[in-house]
Amino acid sequence: MRVKQRMIKRLGPKLVCAVLGLSIGWVSPVVLATAPTSESAVSANADQQVAATVVLFGELTQGSLLLGQIAPGAELWLNEQPIELTPKGQFVLGFGRDEALQQRLRWRLPGQQTIQEQLLQLRARKYNIQRVEGVPQQTVTPSADKLERIRQETEQINQARQRRIVREDFALPFSVPLKGPITGVYGSQRVYNGTPQRPHFGLDYAAPVGTLVTAPMSGVVTLVHPDMFYSGGTLIVDHGYGVSSTFIHLSEVLVKEGEEVVQGQAIAKVGAGGRATGPHLDWRINWYDVKIDPQLVLDRAQHRLVLPTNSTAVLAP
Repeated sequence: MRVKQRMIKRLGPKLVCAVLGLSIGWVSPVVLATAPTSESAVSANADQQVAATVVLFGELTQGSLLLGQIAPGAELWLNEQPIELTPKGQFVLGFGRDEALQQRLRWRLPGQQTIQEQLLQLRARKYNIQRVEGVPQQTVTPSADKLERIRQETEQINQARQRRIVREDFALPFSVPLKGPITGVYGSQRVYNGTPQRPHFGLDYAAPVGTLVTAPMSGVVTLVHPDMFYSGGTLIVDHGYGVSSTFIHLSEVLVKEGEEVVQGQAIAKVGAGGRATGPHLDWRINWYDVKIDPQLVLDRAQHRLVLPTNSTAVLAP
């Protein structure tokens, strides 16, 4: 007999989760229902209800960073990728700008043979085209001698973002790194001096040169560079389990590689180096190499919906 899932509540693009009765402590969950996919888990009673086992916090959309909770010691996979858990059973999932809209989440609880799964349906996003004039032309069409420098700097950034650092700061609410007008958003297609370029993956805050930048969350510094070709002064802070913040176009960095920083600490100053038309902070968030929308990370704390903790699914033959 083939097992099918009959959802009590369809997964939508809003904040959703499967509830185990656990809490990360800073936001209350919304409910989704799940069922085992192994025939061995099916009772002779086709209407047997199976308790849900996973909690997810965040918005199901492209560019989102989801926080999760499962029983400590469980195993978890996103599509075919194993997901590392904290000792408390917390985890994080990231979806890129153009991520496939259907994602497969599977898990196995401690002491069980059954693997459960849930298909996550992401909301597709539409992105604006942003035309930026007046940037240094050499940063739009770099000369051949600059390409090797760009390659080396890109490798430094990639290595910093791939480091495995066991910290649980990622699970706490983030704050803004500075207060100022937002002049650029995540995902927008950039056209520099009339030449189409890669999308913008950060959140831009306009501010005078020298304005202090504070850590949006605690972490450890994994990269400091005084002047990269595209990004000028560059700083990366790792928040644990693949989640990192990158700050670019800085005039000065106030911390050193390997230093631990705390949320709200002054870590840098705004500048206008690299490919920029004026002073501003470009703040980016990554989950390893997946580029995340910082605004969605900030907005997670606004989702405070309280629903029952006894979500179930019904197995149908």
